[in-house]
Amino acid sequence: MNPQSPQLKLNAGLTIGYGRALASAPEDIVLESGTHFLIARNGRGKTTLLRTLARTLKQVEGSFIAEGSTQYLPEDLRFDPELTVGDIFKTMLPGSRVKAALDLAASIELDFRKSYGKLSTGNRRKTHLIVAEHSVDPAGGNILLLDEPFSGLDAYAREVFENIWRESSGQVLRLVSCHPDYDSMGMPSAIVIQGQGIRHTVGNDQTWSQLKQQLN
Repeated sequence: MNPQSPQLKLNAGLTIGYGRALASAPEDIVLESGTHFLIARNGRGKTTLLRTLARTLKQVEGSFIAEGSTQYLPEDLRFDPELTVGDIFKTMLPGSRVKAALDLAASIELDFRKSYGKLSTGNRRKTHLIVAEHSVDPAGGNILLLDEPFSGLDAYAREVFENIWRESSGQVLRLVSCHPDYDSMGMPSAIVIQGQGIRHTVGNDQTWSQLKQQLN
């Protein structure tokens, strides 16, 4: 495996759940670099799958292979409320990446002098995403597992991060759990948890409107 080409392989029979089976993959699923969406109805296993792939939750059965440096950004991530956004960047990121993180914060109207505890939900989400995106290895081989990263985010900031995703699509594999904002949103690669099955569906013309009709 080329270290610049991250890959996730969910082997047939991988079963996720909390002690008992919630959903399983009937066949192998292989994800390469780029953005892949993870969709399901609430409570059907999106966070459970991300936690399993992040190895913070043990699978019920089966196995998977992660080729690359894996980071997991949970929806309920919290930092010390007394730390400023700038302090968080300086603590969490390599020194060489801090200036770029501060510049990105300024471009999306995130005040890095403000304490984390006084931030809105959307600005906390911006902080989390900046930390995640500036923690990746520029040489490649990165896997980012993102749980509802756009919740509470304004449209402009979302567009900025989507541009970052496109520019780094060759070096980073992103599996993104989300609730799309509009029916025409393109989802050319999606992991769908439907019933008790986990499957991968692809198509350049695939949209959220088409996929959501398959959920139950």
